[in-house]
Amino acid sequence: MSAGAEDWIEAAPGIFHRRYEPVDVSVVAIVGPSGVVIVDTRNNAAEGDEILRDAASAFPVPVVAAVNTHAHYDHTFGNQAFAKQGIPIYGHARIPAHFVAHEAPRLEAVQADPGLEPDKQWQSVKLTPPTILIGSEQRLELGGRAVELIPLAPGHTDTDLAVKIPDARTWLLGDVIEESGAPMFGSGSFPLTWAASLEELLERILPGDTIIPGHGSPVDRAFVAEQARLLAGVAVMILDARAARTAIEDIVPPAELAAYWPDWMLRSALRSALRAAADSS
Repeated sequence: MSAGAEDWIEAAPGIFHRRYEPVDVSVVAIVGPSGVVIVDTRNNAAEGDEILRDAASAFPVPVVAAVNTHAHYDHTFGNQAFAKQGIPIYGHARIPAHFVAHEAPRLEAVQADPGLEPDKQWQSVKLTPPTILIGSEQRLELGGRAVELIPLAPGHTDTDLAVKIPDARTWLLGDVIEESGAPMFGSGSFPLTWAASLEELLERILPGDTIIPGHGSPVDRAFVAEQARLLAGVAVMILDARAARTAIEDIVPPAELAAYWPDWMLRSALRSALRAAADSS
């Protein structure tokens, strides 16, 4: 470790976590004997370049790969910086389709009118999907270290990819869980199946494992189980509203959920799930 290393927190042996603004996004460096794997690339090319500079100053081996935990802009729009350096990028096989459906229209709108989202620095962003698409569970040797890439059932998105480093008993889960805020029902979320996806994953996570969320500090298995329980409550709320044919504006969320999520976010989950149900009927 060298200058700037103090900004990377060692969450587990050889697993370094760094929280970047904006949006308190987690970036993780998996440091092996021959290379570093960066997990998530931030919000634009300049921010991706910043990760690469920070890693070069902190670690004695080069960045040899990147991984996207899911398709959202704050975890993938820095991909072009890595691709420019010829660094392979791993990600869920559905990321290109998600880009077309969700990220590309938003990016194009902001590039046409930056005033729509003045906090975004997207004028030079070129959507860059992963160069290696993962459609089934893979165990790879990256930088001289075993890394497992595990596509998850639809939850936060249909592009969620868990990253497991077995020798460190560490999981990197992206925004399937969040610690610095409630899990976000963003573009392309699946609130009806999110809890079930987490519950399936919890069967593989052991007490004492380290878990790094997409935003915030590392957590433990009990934290993940509690978020799964709350997400299951959101699914029940949606199913009850659907069965009763209750208008979204008339739904009163249970107090526990209303205390955990902002009202606008719960309404977003309701709208997306009820719209999907209507589209499939």
